[in-house]
Amino acid sequence: MEVSVITLLIVAVLAANLPFVSNRLAGIKPLKHKHFGWQLLELVVLFLLIGGLARLMEARLGPVHEQNWQFYVTTFALFLVFAFPGFVLRHFWKRPYG
Repeated sequence: MEVSVITLLIVAVLAANLPFVSNRLAGIKPLKHKHFGWQLLELVVLFLLIGGLARLMEARLGPVHEQNWQFYVTTFALFLVFAFPGFVLRHFWKRPYG
């Protein structure tokens, strides 16, 4: 596997978990409690940004292959799998208070 592919996968995993790390909206505006809808919106925006980065990296290597909707649904499902650790830590991991 090429270094660029490994780098892209690492960036995708980090970006997928980013909405669940803090209570800031897009890393800028602090919120008292970030609703799941905001996290989902951030997840979709980050997916589009990572997809754009992947397209740019592919264009540097040669002609860009056009994809159908099935490709984008599959890659979004993979992005959701990447986001699973952050989701679990944010919503299911019970921290002791005290």
